[in-house]
Amino acid sequence: MKRREVVALLVGGFVEWPLATHAQQPLAMPVVGFLSGRSPREAGYAVAAFRQGLGETGYVEGNNVKIEYRWADGQYDRLPALAAELVGRGVNVIAATGGSVAGLAAKSVTATIPVVFTSGSDPVQIGLVDSLNRPGGNVTGVSFLFADLGAKRLDLLRELLPRAAVIGLLVNPTYPSALPETRDVQASAQALGLEVSILNASTESDFEPTFAAIVAQKMDALLVGDDPFLQSRRDQLVRLAARHAVPTLYTMYAISSWWVA
Repeated sequence: MKRREVVALLVGGFVEWPLATHAQQPLAMPVVGFLSGRSPREAGYAVAAFRQGLGETGYVEGNNVKIEYRWADGQYDRLPALAAELVGRGVNVIAATGGSVAGLAAKSVTATIPVVFTSGSDPVQIGLVDSLNRPGGNVTGVSFLFADLGAKRLDLLRELLPRAAVIGLLVNPTYPSALPETRDVQASAQALGLEVSILNASTESDFEPTFAAIVAQKMDALLVGDDPFLQSRRDQLVRLAARHAVPTLYTMYAISSWWVA
């Protein structure tokens, strides 16, 4: 599925209005539910791109389409309730972004409203779709497969720090890709003769103890896992890494992506 086709699903396939209704009364403005695991403060560029995509197909917010925003601000346990709010609002489609958790939350509350997701994880592995070629049900979207790059990032870190022996991997245990990414990195570390120490953080209050542990255990470097919450707190993580002089490799958004047909 190409990008334009996904946008068309968002804005063109809202609802099949009965022809008789068309003749009797004006159509109601379609409503898009925008569900994100991130925060509006640090995801403004993503919203701007979303609006641009809608605009390219002729839909302008407030003019001929309404967007209902729901933000979890990194608190993933809020997403199911926020998704349920959108369903109760009667949205015509849900754009689930800011991590795989948003798509999973939307899928958990509706089997009829179309859900278009973005995901950094394998959507089949985490249960978003049945397969890449035939996603099935009411859910489709795009996956960047960031989590699958954990081993590659470890290789890069080893190239930058050839004498490194102990690497910390910071993950959010509440995020779906944390476990497969951990396994991927650990397998690569074993092949490279490296030791990996897993560090968990799901709230900002976890960061200071995490870096204290890195220093106390004399880890040589840190990998930051794929997770929208960790990405949204990147400024704080960068400051802590600089303060403690810990070489750190962060997850970055990729240009290429895999579309779910």
